[in-house]
Amino acid sequence: MAGAEENVWSTGLFDCSSDMKSCCLTLWCPCITFGRIAHIVDQGDCSCCVSGTLFCLIHQFRLDSIYSFVYRHKMRRQYKLSGSGCGDLCLSCFCLECALCQQYRELQNRGFDMSLEWEENMRSKPLGVAMAPVFEGGMKR
Repeated sequence: MAGAEENVWSTGLFDCSSDMKSCCLTLWCPCITFGRIAHIVDQGDCSCCVSGTLFCLIHQFRLDSIYSFVYRHKMRRQYKLSGSGCGDLCLSCFCLECALCQQYRELQNRGFDMSLEWEENMRSKPLGVAMAPVFEGGMKR
């Protein structure tokens, strides 16, 4: 993304000590972690359950890293995070669990409750409605 300002990931790839709960979840049930990430990145278009189940099914054919790559790349572009497509692919292929944990932590640090559905996350966020400016002295001609 030439010319676009990139943001740094809020945690490093190997910062599991800061969030052992999600690291353990990813180690034993990566399909749940992936499903939650995909649901948030897709902004609720696909359910957590469907994405996680598909991840689990394609794991049998060792294609889960490719599926994960697609969402890591999409998330990185969505939030303008530093990195590259080649880096996303390498991390997804050779360090899948660490990459998933980093993505999970990133979304948590951006204010998402990963145990909630997209709609519930949106309801819990402030609407961002600004008040109209107040002018001293009223209207004048």
